[in-house]
Amino acid sequence: MEAFFLALSTTLQVTAPVFLIVFLGVLFKYWRWLDDHFVKTASTLVFRVTLPTLVFLNISKTNLRENLDPDVLYYASGVTLLSFIFLLWLAKQLIAAKADRGVFIQGSFRGNQGIIGMALVANQFGESGMPLASILLGCLIIIYNILSVIALNMSMPDRAIAGWRAIVKDIIKNPLILAVVAAIPVSLLGLQLPTALLKTGQYFSGLTLPLALLCIGASLSLKALRESSIAAWGATWMKLLILPILMSAGAWAMGWTGQTLGILFIYFASPTAAGSFVMVKAMGGNDKLAANIVALTTVGSTLTITAGVFLLHWLQLV
Repeated sequence: MEAFFLALSTTLQVTAPVFLIVFLGVLFKYWRWLDDHFVKTASTLVFRVTLPTLVFLNISKTNLRENLDPDVLYYASGVTLLSFIFLLWLAKQLIAAKADRGVFIQGSFRGNQGIIGMALVANQFGESGMPLASILLGCLIIIYNILSVIALNMSMPDRAIAGWRAIVKDIIKNPLILAVVAAIPVSLLGLQLPTALLKTGQYFSGLTLPLALLCIGASLSLKALRESSIAAWGATWMKLLILPILMSAGAWAMGWTGQTLGILFIYFASPTAAGSFVMVKAMGGNDKLAANIVALTTVGSTLTITAGVFLLHWLQLV
């Protein structure tokens, strides 16, 4: 029993601060301390400046030759591709409306590792876990964007023809990917950043997680939760339970435990990224369904991630 309560206490120390800030965002929006203009402006600042700065600093100050395991990247990429293929088949079996299949598929695999995932990794492992989390984030961003366009094009061929050019442009210009690309040579060459520049970057990166989590909370729609459909609930089950369990079990079977297994679980179990809604809306898809999936998985992940982290601690796997 003592081990149970120790594991529970450790788990809540990891997950509670993250999700409390998300729910504070909900309250601040309800009390009108935050409005849509603030959320839009702050989200842009996080995406374009503070989060890329955080990713760059985490990678650049780490010895990648000694600390990076390429097999982790291969595994995460491989199981993401396999899950995508499975979801293509599953969507045909479950979703009657063809136009909704791509939204279901994207919502089932595209996680919010950039905010929720990074925040949880920071709470659980501190600075030691951030280099792997940052590199893995850059890798998955590319894969998620490409697979999302494939899924949406297959279900909405007449309305998504321009998607390919847009996605290639987005990948090339994505600030997070640019941050990873810029940080890798700095790390490999052992370059030292000027103290003033480093300090400024640390100030910016410190803004990232609390500001982004508040914006997620302020963006949640209770109306979307009430209007959730079978497709939205199906994607939620896939994103929060079925895929994370299978992927994490596979990682454990591959021999990973400790920090690596913990990061992989947190990333696999992260709720659906808000960017999925943006992409669906831009490509003329069912944006209401996309919003429902984002809302359901964000709220539901407070329970599923907490339960998953608890089990990993209780079984002494992390």
